[in-house]
Amino acid sequence: MRETHRTPGSGPETVLARLETYYDAVPRFSARTEEHGPFTLFVRTGQGWHYYGRPALGAPGVFTPEDVERVRARQRELGAPESFEWVHETTPGLRAAVEATGLEVHEHPLLVLDLDAPSTDGSAAADSGPAVADGPEVRVLAPDDPLLPAAVTLPHLAFAESGTRIGAAGPEQLAEAVKNPETEAAATRMADRIAAGRTVLAAAIGPDGGPTASGCHQPVGEVSEIVAVATLPALRRQGLGRQVTSRLVEHARATGVRTVFLSASDAAVARIYESVGFRRIATALIAEPPAAG
Repeated sequence: MRETHRTPGSGPETVLARLETYYDAVPRFSARTEEHGPFTLFVRTGQGWHYYGRPALGAPGVFTPEDVERVRARQRELGAPESFEWVHETTPGLRAAVEATGLEVHEHPLLVLDLDAPSTDGSAAADSGPAVADGPEVRVLAPDDPLLPAAVTLPHLAFAESGTRIGAAGPEQLAEAVKNPETEAAATRMADRIAAGRTVLAAAIGPDGGPTASGCHQPVGEVSEIVAVATLPALRRQGLGRQVTSRLVEHARATGVRTVFLSASDAAVARIYESVGFRRIATALIAEPPAAG
């Protein structure tokens, strides 16, 4: 069994408390908040994406189905999705109240990487560096990078063919998808977030000069979440997502981030991140109405 040395303050309870503060802070950059009993409801401003309800930071952690129903009624009134997000180990009593209202709960492994925590076998944070020399170029995109529209569009193709199997969509399909009228607005929103320092977007560059994989990290102070790491389905199983993740971690470390975390879609994806030093500490839960049919 390998021995892992961690810095003070890197235990699971301390890290989870740090993540709760992060979860409460991030939506506030582009959403207003409403307090509904033990919940904070984040309500989008402008044309960005919709947000969700979360346990209020510092709340006592007691929830009833009636509390959940009140938030859902407000979400319907606002035309927002009836969704909630939380960490099970931090708020274990919420799941039963949510499920009692008929919402479906999805589980996602929550993993962290402590950038100050070396490992005796070299398998921890120190290994999550830049891509190998003979790999593709992986670069952080500026707000005016011409690849930005394609890098923003790429995850939509990837998540439409979920999982890790090789799929159909490749560079040709991406070039066609970029022509969607909504692409320009999405790219503009991303450019604004990059310029404001709220999102860092990296992309692996293919032989044709277009992105083959992309992903983001969203820093707040010394904590950042890696999100939307995606590879074109036709190009999976070449290590592209791993190389994008490594570049994001490298950038986070260089800019003062000490804790990087992410929620994996499932256990298979979690194992990929564990291979580059992430460790699972909890389970992130997302609740929403059951899919039709």
